[in-house]
Amino acid sequence: MIVITGASATGKSVAAKGLEQYGFKKAITTTTRLPREGEVDGVDYFFVSKEEFEKRIKENKLVEYTLYNENYYGCGVDQVSDDKVIVTDPNGLHAFKRLNKGNLVTFLLLCDDDTRKARMIKRGDKEDKIIERLTNDKKDFDRNVIGEVDFEIDTRNLSKQATIDRIYNLYLTKVK
Repeated sequence: MIVITGASATGKSVAAKGLEQYGFKKAITTTTRLPREGEVDGVDYFFVSKEEFEKRIKENKLVEYTLYNENYYGCGVDQVSDDKVIVTDPNGLHAFKRLNKGNLVTFLLLCDDDTRKARMIKRGDKEDKIIERLTNDKKDFDRNVIGEVDFEIDTRNLSKQATIDRIYNLYLTKVK
């Protein structure tokens, strides 16, 4: 399993999606929030009630979870397999590392603030949200918070495809 973490606009989601070309599937996470227009249960998320989510917590059926904007988000143990990829925050990263199950390989994607800001502007993020993310990411993705990862990749000068290829090739070196 590939676990990817990194600050906003470092290329995590693009890389995770791009790894499909190598046979990886997105680990589908579970949430208590309502589906947005166009989202499909079992494809975008598993949508469950708050009661069901809390039952899964008690039954240890989640690798990790968080409460964000009054909704739970988490990854079920049933989603952990060698052919899956997940993007997670530092807390999720630590939870996956504690699993020590199968071929779990962790990646930290890095990128300088100027490039990240330019990427956020390009994707249409609002200026106040960009400033907030850049500020929060400094503490949330501090090296002391992240801890050890298998690989760090600076995506600043890499194309999307080069990032995807690098993750896949490094994964292969770790699992062989």
